[in-house]
Amino acid sequence: MSLRRRTVQVLVAAGLSGSALVPPAAAAGQGQAVPLRVATYNIHAGAGMDNVFDLDRQTAELRSLDADVIGLQEVDVHWGTRSEWRDLAAELAERLRMHISFAPIYSLDPETPGAPRREFGVAVLSRYRIVRAENHEITRLSTQVPNPVPAPAPGFGEAVLRVKGLPVHVYVTHLDYRADPSVRTAQVADTRRVMAEDRAPGRQKVRQILLGDFNAAPAAPELAPLWQELTDIEPGGPTYPAQDPVQRIDYVAVSKDSVRVRHAAVAETLASDHRPVVADLLLRR
Repeated sequence: MSLRRRTVQVLVAAGLSGSALVPPAAAAGQGQAVPLRVATYNIHAGAGMDNVFDLDRQTAELRSLDADVIGLQEVDVHWGTRSEWRDLAAELAERLRMHISFAPIYSLDPETPGAPRREFGVAVLSRYRIVRAENHEITRLSTQVPNPVPAPAPGFGEAVLRVKGLPVHVYVTHLDYRADPSVRTAQVADTRRVMAEDRAPGRQKVRQILLGDFNAAPAAPELAPLWQELTDIEPGGPTYPAQDPVQRIDYVAVSKDSVRVRHAAVAETLASDHRPVVADLLLRR
């Protein structure tokens, strides 16, 4: 199977327990609109603001969001000692009783023969069944090779869900962290191209949700093209660093014509070096 199509999916019963960060979205008075709670969280490979690996702590925080769909960034799968060589994608899916699609940015040979591949990337957790998943390529500047140059590489994950009969396209991404915005500029162009393919003329209404760590402020010029088709939910607070945050670089963005935002917030937690963003949405029929 090609890396472009490579996903890891754990299909288990959906768990609906957990305390709500904000009141659940209600369909009352909204006609046929369907409520959906989503979140995005850079999990820092399982480590908290204290740089201590603690998957129990992160699981508790994820559960407390009570989200139907969660986009994760910095997910280790048998990557190294920092995450105890564990498969964080599969473990979180099992603990939270959710489906998962994992999209590796890097997939490297193991350090010892016979061991699993070392992978690092992004993931979508969902209470709803994942009917299709894809690992798209966007421009990247690798951190794993000497003297890298910008080139197409995987790690822009897409999961198509069926939410109470409605198809929903969920994308999760992690944009370049460097001060020079040139790679992010290319990544935004690639992101818009991929998402536009799902809005091709003649297709039915497409509900799109983009989750991720963009490594740029909302007013950054390189992000401006995204806001032509998408609405930034603006949760009302910064997300990074988790302790005394000063900037918002973590996003939930939704298609303007098919998804409505009811409420959004930033959760206060030190379980990672980022704070999660959670939003209550209404999907238009």
